[in-house]
Amino acid sequence: MSASFTLPAPAKLNRMLHIVGRRDDGYHELQTLFQIVDISDQLTLTLRDDGDITLATPVNGVAHDDNLMVRAARLLQRSAGTAQGAIPRAMPGATLTIEKKLPMGGGLGGGSSNAATVLLGLNKLWQLGLSATALAKLGLQLGADVPVFIYGHSAWAEGIGEKLTSVTLDTPWFVIIHPKVSVSTPLIFQDPELTRDSRPITMARALQGGASEWRNDCEAIVKKRYPLVAEALDWLAQYAPVRLTGTGACLFATFESEQTARTVAELAGQRWPTWVARGLNTSPLQDALGC
Repeated sequence: MSASFTLPAPAKLNRMLHIVGRRDDGYHELQTLFQIVDISDQLTLTLRDDGDITLATPVNGVAHDDNLMVRAARLLQRSAGTAQGAIPRAMPGATLTIEKKLPMGGGLGGGSSNAATVLLGLNKLWQLGLSATALAKLGLQLGADVPVFIYGHSAWAEGIGEKLTSVTLDTPWFVIIHPKVSVSTPLIFQDPELTRDSRPITMARALQGGASEWRNDCEAIVKKRYPLVAEALDWLAQYAPVRLTGTGACLFATFESEQTARTVAELAGQRWPTWVARGLNTSPLQDALGC
């Protein structure tokens, strides 16, 4: 058994996000296109034989036991420890270390991606042999975005974002800006002015229509409530069509040329944290694990 793995936890973008209804339990029905991009946090998972789960690099503002990485590891540990019968079997532990590059609460899926990397990495480190389907089912208990990172492929998603169909998207260069503000997802989804009745479209129409069919239904409310996001959206729109990812705060524009993307990013970087990323259809995490 290998004693340690260092693995990426990549970001995602919502190329579109339509809200098509609201369920009785308060959750919203969505239609979205997830695309993995090539900017990542880096996680190191190191085997322990004492059964403990320890995050060696605390994340500011998040209690150790509340961190999604710790919760993911403990969930997998409990699940695997009782899978063989009523008598729990002893499970190994792990020390988790993260090099954090993705902003928290930015709409890039950083926390969900971290949890997915822990589930996939510990599945291999602990030699559990669980399928991606089984891991995705566990991941859904942690967050609706976790399964897309487990499967590691661009996807059309419905439901609350958990009903996934793998798709192949174009792979442009993205300029991603973080407007240095944290957006409250519950606040956006509770806003009475939020569009909740977009007409559902088929996956085929979404893919065939491309950008002409794509928008983010959260964007108008986020712009209204967060002027710093509106300012960044308006600035980036000078150079290319721009869109919010998730409920933000991050926003992005697409470019065919890496050189053009880097030129725009250099200008944006004078005002905001900015990344240039390439769109992917397969996650670098799956590549690293040989999935």
